[in-house]
Amino acid sequence: MVPILMQTEKLLVDSHCHLDFPDFEGRLPELRAAMQANGVTHALCISTTIAGYPRVLEIASGYDNFWCSVGVHPDTEGEQEATQAELVALAAHPKVVALGETGLDYFRLKGDLEWQRERFRRHIRAAREVGKPLIIHTRAAPDDTLRVMREEKAGEAGGVLHCFTESLDMARAAIDMGFHISFSGIVTFKNAKDLKEVARVLPLERILVETDSPYLAPVPHRGKVNQPALVKHVAEEVARLRGQSFEEIARATSDNFFRLFRIEPGGAIAA
Repeated sequence: MVPILMQTEKLLVDSHCHLDFPDFEGRLPELRAAMQANGVTHALCISTTIAGYPRVLEIASGYDNFWCSVGVHPDTEGEQEATQAELVALAAHPKVVALGETGLDYFRLKGDLEWQRERFRRHIRAAREVGKPLIIHTRAAPDDTLRVMREEKAGEAGGVLHCFTESLDMARAAIDMGFHISFSGIVTFKNAKDLKEVARVLPLERILVETDSPYLAPVPHRGKVNQPALVKHVAEEVARLRGQSFEEIARATSDNFFRLFRIEPGGAIAA
């Protein structure tokens, strides 16, 4: 495992990225150097398929300041499923700090999506059993997402609604269940007026920031391949919207991350 340079002052955390995707093949040293240069000290690498999970775990296991999740993304129709028992077994690894990403996506897929809801339920049950939080993807499915979360007692596991783009009412309902809300580069887009208002008014202790890289690069890098270093632009926009300092937002979102995922901060990336 590659060591990291210890420090007392945390800066930023990318709470959701996909470093196993082809966009980053052979680029980990470059990505980590960019993280260091931009004060991004830690990252959570997210699983989207069971077949791809070993590579996600390999990346997380190679560095003291990377962690990972295990799960099957809701819009991967026909993807290898995992039973509750299998998810629990995979999530027992100490580098796995969450289940997901899981959830519901009615934007990309149409028709009978009961299979998607059943997949979501299995992830929630596994998270409750193993005692680790959920990373929830929800798009164009607010009512069913909240309904399944309530029916399956997702609040017992807790977690985060990542890359949030839904309404303030949905955000507040999730927070009432003990969840966090994570903002991606979308919050920097000029046309994201409603989302900017959500970021402005939510309790600071329930906010995370992320890149969802390689997707959704924030302004001023919109349209390019995203990477963990660019999470600083998300934090800067959240700070601007809330009338708070960048340092305050960076500190709070990092503290929220470590508390939610029960991680010891450790330190920063070594040169």
